Amino acid sequence: MADIGTVLTFRNGHRVTLVDRGADAEGAYLRLEHVLPRPGRQAGPHWHPEIAETWTVRAGRIRFRVDGTEIVAGPGDTVTAPPRAVHEFWNEAENTVMDHVIRPPLRHWAMFEFWSGLDNSGRTTASRLPRNPLALGLLWEYQDGYLAGPPVPLQRLIFGGLAALARRTGYARRLLAAADQG
Repeated sequence: MADIGTVLTFRNGHRVTLVDRGADAEGAYLRLEHVLPRPGRQAGPHWHPEIAETWTVRAGRIRFRVDGTEIVAGPGDTVTAPPRAVHEFWNEAENTVMDHVIRPPLRHWAMFEFWSGLDNSGRTTASRLPRNPLALGLLWEYQDGYLAGPPVPLQRLIFGGLAALARRTGYARRLLAAADQG
């Protein structure tokens, strides 16, 4: 498990810092800081069965859509997506900084580690999606959620099947090792 203060940097300059993890009266949590140097889409429409996410903008401006409601958040504003809420967001300003709390954390930090490893080893597209379908299946598993739109059973069949194939063939182990070095 990564140490508090660990920073992951994507090729586009997006930095994710592990600020804290633990448990309090509300349960287990993961606290991250995101620094987003350039405007652009950060997450497409998706939802999590168990995870609630809260973002507090410290600098810049982010446009969120949570269950169809659009919210433009600036410094000091907080936005929450409860479990099962479809959410997505775009950074609208340079050098945006936001705090991000995930409850329960499940595999979210591992997702960012895996994803940044893929990105930094050139295994993602310009929009940061994995180039290899097996890697896409593994990333989908780490995010503990679903894309908005496609039926859940279809996502489980396709993405879950790709992740299972990656593990059965040993590709997951090799890819994780390569991503750790990337």
